[in-house]
Amino acid sequence: MYPSVRDCFGRTYQVGPEPQELIGRPRTWMAWLPWAAMAATGVMQYAFGSLVPHLAERGWTIGGTLWLLAAWTVFQAIAGFPTAYLRERGKLGPRAVMVLGAVLMLVGLVSLAHFDSYVAALLGYSVLGGTGAGLVYATCTSTVAKWHPEQMASRVSFVTGAFAYGAVPFAVAFLFTPPAIALDITAVLVALVVAGTGMFFRDPPANWWPPQIDPQEWAVDRRRSPSRAVRQFSVREALRTGVLPLMYFVLLAASAVSLFNVTFFATLGAHMNVGLAVIAFGTAILLGANGASRALAIRVSERLGRRRAIGVVLVAQAIGQICLAGAASSGSVFLLLLAVTLAGAGGGAFYPLFASLAREYFGDRDIAKTHGVVYSAKAFGGVIGVGLAALAVPDWGFPAVFLLSGIAALGSAILSVRLRRPGHVSTLPIMYVVDTMSSVGPGGTR
Repeated sequence: MYPSVRDCFGRTYQVGPEPQELIGRPRTWMAWLPWAAMAATGVMQYAFGSLVPHLAERGWTIGGTLWLLAAWTVFQAIAGFPTAYLRERGKLGPRAVMVLGAVLMLVGLVSLAHFDSYVAALLGYSVLGGTGAGLVYATCTSTVAKWHPEQMASRVSFVTGAFAYGAVPFAVAFLFTPPAIALDITAVLVALVVAGTGMFFRDPPANWWPPQIDPQEWAVDRRRSPSRAVRQFSVREALRTGVLPLMYFVLLAASAVSLFNVTFFATLGAHMNVGLAVIAFGTAILLGANGASRALAIRVSERLGRRRAIGVVLVAQAIGQICLAGAASSGSVFLLLLAVTLAGAGGGAFYPLFASLAREYFGDRDIAKTHGVVYSAKAFGGVIGVGLAALAVPDWGFPAVFLLSGIAALGSAILSVRLRRPGHVSTLPIMYVVDTMSSVGPGGTR
């Protein structure tokens, strides 16, 4: 009844049915519902820095407290890979995963609110809470991608942006509210929003395409469709090109710098004695810019190209770090707010850019695996940017560590210049080549 169409690049599209026939409502619901869930989930990462001074009053060291977030980042990044892979293969339905993620995050936030035992907080918040956040993050992004295949980059960046700026009211409230009360209220809100929205999640048929758009025309329209990989790469093949490992190391450095900023900003403000009002305002700017820049970066990259846009973003991040070092040395509030604007914008925009770049470099077939490998660099970024930074700041001081992070951000920008679409032969007039062997499906169909 509904046609299956293949474009000139070998990709198959299942055209139709209409979203109203599948879910009884417009597909914009499958952008706004994940957006709301991501806005609730991001509080566990982006508002944690505001809790650090309060949590240290339990007798935990600042460094030990920050290692809770470093471990959380590891489990969040690790959980995302198998979830995205199984979702891509149709092995996991979205509703059950969202509910499970909501329960795990509820346990994690309550553990942080009430357990004075560091080990109990580590197991509850970092292990269970981080795993739950990873489940929700992967499910939201994959659901949006499935329902908006012709606008995948812009829609995914819209949803992931909420992961950062959705935490703004929580991060500000945590500065002024006792942690037990704030975390209890937050735990209930997060669980209700994530589980409530998740109950309405549903996947379209495999390879679904909106019937009002001709996929064959869309595929060759460079104004609307992204650049194509020259063929479909497996993860092993992508690793052998050298491009995937390079992407991994660039994102590792960039994510370490980004996590360092959002985690240590409240501590930096206290060190500078700027007052809670300034810290709250700076936190709002930092997280707001981190989230809002993601959608903007995708739009800019459609004109500049993904690789150039990544370079611009990382240079902005590097400049932000230098300004933060200057603010930490001089105590200038103006320089501090300018710095967090640049550092925030540069510290969030690279995430959707790398997701889009992985698809355009290595193809759609194994995108869950290839992007999962790149995104897993965030786990080590958390260890370096949060855990190891917690050891360095007391000995070296904020100015020195911010300068070092600026060098890391600049180094990642320089490395990003070497990113090239693998398999492209510049001497051929045909820019995109179909890998006929990799596009052959079961039963010999293509």
